[in-house]
Amino acid sequence: LLTQASVLTVTSRPRRTAPVIRGKWIMEQILCTAPPPPPPNVEGFPENITTTSVRQRLEQHRANPNCASCHNLMDPLGLALEQFDGIGTFRTMDAGQAVDASGRLPDGRSFNGAKELAAMLKSDPGTSRCFTERTFVY
Repeated sequence: LLTQASVLTVTSRPRRTAPVIRGKWIMEQILCTAPPPPPPNVEGFPENITTTSVRQRLEQHRANPNCASCHNLMDPLGLALEQFDGIGTFRTMDAGQAVDASGRLPDGRSFNGAKELAAMLKSDPGTSRCFTERTFVY
């Protein structure tokens, strides 16, 4: 499910991936956990920057403690899908750099890429509960 083109496309921006949106989608749709709303007057980073990877821009964003509290939850989940571009095509480079799809969950568990994250989500009891709830809602 995580690597289906439909999911990857709907959780991306028109010209780039969107790990924050992807991470939020995983939290809400797979784990049934909603992140807190962003503080007022929060701006996303500019769309036209191509000299740094999305991961690097998110690291700069998380340097702000007001942003880090939520982004430390969402970003690692979304960054696990960075090997897939905005329409789900596998890729190895972002802004001229090798894609880094590794991450660490708030509980300390590490993963590298969508396959390892999916295995962690599969073993999480909240995932099956959430999936059942989403199925009944559907």
